[in-house]
Amino acid sequence: MDRIRIRGGHPLKGEIPISGAKNAALKLMAASLLTAEPLRLANVPRLADVRAMAELLMSFGVTVQVNMGPGLGDGDTMTLQAGEITSVFASYDMVRKMRASFQVLAPLLARQHEAKVSLPGGCAIGARPVGLHLNALEAMGAKIDLAEGYVTATAPGGLKGAEIVFPFVSVGATETAMMAATLAHGTTRIVNAAREPETVDLGQCLIAMGAKMTGLGTGEITIEGVAALHGAEHRVMPDRIEAGTYAIAAAIAGGDVELVGARPDTIASLTALLTRSGAEVTTTDRGVKVHMNGSRPRAADVTTAPYPGFPTDLQAQIMALMTVADGTSVVKEKIFENRFMHVPELARMGADVRIDGDTATVRGVKTLKGAQVMATDLRASVSLVLAGLAAEGETVVGRVYHLDRGFDRLEEKLSRVGADIARISE
Repeated sequence: MDRIRIRGGHPLKGEIPISGAKNAALKLMAASLLTAEPLRLANVPRLADVRAMAELLMSFGVTVQVNMGPGLGDGDTMTLQAGEITSVFASYDMVRKMRASFQVLAPLLARQHEAKVSLPGGCAIGARPVGLHLNALEAMGAKIDLAEGYVTATAPGGLKGAEIVFPFVSVGATETAMMAATLAHGTTRIVNAAREPETVDLGQCLIAMGAKMTGLGTGEITIEGVAALHGAEHRVMPDRIEAGTYAIAAAIAGGDVELVGARPDTIASLTALLTRSGAEVTTTDRGVKVHMNGSRPRAADVTTAPYPGFPTDLQAQIMALMTVADGTSVVKEKIFENRFMHVPELARMGADVRIDGDTATVRGVKTLKGAQVMATDLRASVSLVLAGLAAEGETVVGRVYHLDRGFDRLEEKLSRVGADIARISE
């Protein structure tokens, strides 16, 4: 099993190309099920989760063609065509690999009027129940049956437009409702909809495929169903979580890094926090530049929230920065339970963190010490890499298959800007 070895104490200098967004690409791939015509996606990141989604789609009869990008910052181009859907069954073995694969339920149901999909797996960061997804589909006339770990959904006459009011913001459920509504009879109104940039990206692709949709990026989305969608070309948005992770890398290691391709508007909550912590963040004509002069970052409090608040997917990374900050920080996790699993591993490196329910109190230390640590989930794994960049000595991160699910060639990108980092294969 591969591991990542980091020797800390090296400032970062140069540029890091930002790949396409994992959290957008996976849903865009699922949207290919909504049409018999080809969907061509550019800037697709090279990730284990993308490969897993491609395998799942191929099990339904989708043809998948990939043209690999020539360089480190060049995403792949993927053409998907669901000319004839030969199966509507998504097995546990396929879906357990990642939670996003559950998003095939809505497009299969919308187009084929039936689907049987395993309940999802993915990172162990809490239950993340699918009830909101299923409630939305039931509101649109679907019959839902839960048995033996599978969701069986049917809509013999097709789905029908409805008003869907979510009790709280859910990215996945919003995207389920959006995809289902594109082919439903009548008009669907989604209230308390997610405003995340990846959700907007999905909506823009659906519009390019012929969907009639308004309100993207607001709390209310209206969709008028159409008889059929057609093929389209769409470029996957830059990954704001990857961009934010490398911005934090520059802050924790010190140095001067330009994040080429990053969209400043999508990481505004993070850049404001980094500025409070002492980093200098500027917008360039190619993306975002982060400069840290080598002094200790200042402690800053953070609470995760739906977009445009601070993203839960950057919580572990910002905590790594706060472990070496001057002062005490309070980190509150309001999106997922069980998302502090990285804390015991950071403690192995000398971090001083106390957990009380959804709140972590972080007392910054002057120096972390390299150690053998273990990744527990996707974002936690990269927080350990960040900690390793600042630690004295050598840090070895195990279970890096979590990293490969969501970060496109991370060690290559960091080594190009001066990090002493390498993958160790056993």
